[in-house]
Amino acid sequence: MGYVALYRKFRPPVFEDVKGQDHIVTTLKNQIKSDRVGHAYLFCGTRGTGKTSVAKILARAVNCEHPVDGSPCGECDMCKEIAAGTSMNVIEIDAASNNGVENVREIIDEVSYSPTRGKKKVYIIDEVHMLSTGAFNALLKTLEEPPSYAMFILATTDVQKLPITILSRCQRYDFHRITIDTIEGRLRQVVDAEGITVDDRALRYIAKTADGSMRDSLSLLDQCIAFNYGEELTYDKVLNVLGAVDTEVFGRLFSALYTQDINAALTLLSDIVIQGRELAQFVNDFVWYLRNLMLVQASDQMEDVVDISTDNLKNLKQQASEADVDTVIRYIRIFSELSSQLRYATQKRILIEITLIKMCKPQMVKNDESLEDRLRILEQHDEENGKLLKGIQSGQVAVAAATGAPGAMPQMVKEKKVLDRAVPEDIQKVVSGWARLLAGMDNPMKTYMQKARLSLGNDDTLQIVLDNKQLAAKYNEGDSRTELQTVLDESIGKHITFEVRYIEDNQTFEENYVNLQAINFDIVTEE
Repeated sequence: MGYVALYRKFRPPVFEDVKGQDHIVTTLKNQIKSDRVGHAYLFCGTRGTGKTSVAKILARAVNCEHPVDGSPCGECDMCKEIAAGTSMNVIEIDAASNNGVENVREIIDEVSYSPTRGKKKVYIIDEVHMLSTGAFNALLKTLEEPPSYAMFILATTDVQKLPITILSRCQRYDFHRITIDTIEGRLRQVVDAEGITVDDRALRYIAKTADGSMRDSLSLLDQCIAFNYGEELTYDKVLNVLGAVDTEVFGRLFSALYTQDINAALTLLSDIVIQGRELAQFVNDFVWYLRNLMLVQASDQMEDVVDISTDNLKNLKQQASEADVDTVIRYIRIFSELSSQLRYATQKRILIEITLIKMCKPQMVKNDESLEDRLRILEQHDEENGKLLKGIQSGQVAVAAATGAPGAMPQMVKEKKVLDRAVPEDIQKVVSGWARLLAGMDNPMKTYMQKARLSLGNDDTLQIVLDNKQLAAKYNEGDSRTELQTVLDESIGKHITFEVRYIEDNQTFEENYVNLQAINFDIVTEE
């Protein structure tokens, strides 16, 4: 006999071997033990979760001559015939290729003949959602009132496509995605039975990559074993076979993006390409890494949820403590959208590079999301240089030595010059010279103030009106306000009282403010 794939070789023969579907297995076993078996079942759920396996076990159990605790004994003639595929009592139909009315009519004609051996005639219809509308209608009556010896088991991965008339005639069982722990345990049983040496990290990664599908995990394991035949299967070898990337790389990528280090980000991507990694898988795994980072930020009790090693969890917590949760959530949204684009892209590397460049150079993108990054970087710089900035902005530069020490210099304090308060004529000079002021500003203030509109408020106050709420808040307080105040005061040598206002989307500037930039006459105040 030729080689048999692992997922076929280790298909569960009895209910007890079915993993991760205890809620279904217990119910079916109790029905068999109490002789309360239904005539129509609907098994629905994602691929590889055990729908067909449970259907075959149920077909053997209802025909078994000596069932053991609701499971087939595997020793009687009926169990052996069904397992070998030679029994006429179990008919498997693939609805994907047999989806017409004539195929269903053949089933209806066969149902009228009772089984020559055994108790039940079982029809397993896989991917039943592929049946045509006419085929569903032809099946309805038989599905509702079949002969006492007939049983239908319908399996589907897309239950939404089934007519309600079919759903109402079946007992529905939803197969859950299988947990990573359960899949890892089953893989360990398989490799032990096969006499293959595999480290735990390798099995854990395969289990996670399978995305809740036991069949996918066994297929991936089969692939990894074949590539490294006769050798110990290690974590690094699994990564090579599956085109995956180690978690440490994702940490470096996140740090590069968070600090807007474009050289580091693009160099890392280049290394990934040279190593031959699958780029779509790389992006998907990075989204998963960001998800773990978000969960660790949300709570300290997430060890079981994030599902990574102790060492990686320690590094993840360290990175989470230094990151902003809003930024992480935004990164998840950006890379999730990128993952969807890569599905149909021919130049995947270029798409990823464009995304990395935009994230590291937010000034290239004119939207609120990129503004958040620009503000965050500015705030970080402000915090790093906070003491120096405050000393310079307050005009106090101290040069001191220990009091009374030989040769010590007395403390020198440079007092900041007190400026006269600006009057409307002075404000008019600022307005008329606004273009010159903009040219002398440093970025990013220069970029932000280019769209500003000027107005006159109460008490000779200059109003700077922006269309961005975050910018208005930024320049109304803190170091950014001090920086703008310095620029305005130095432009005319007087102290200008100003406030930065935000105009709502539903408001117009002309209805709420006086447009000083459009007025050419002098501003006169009454005595």
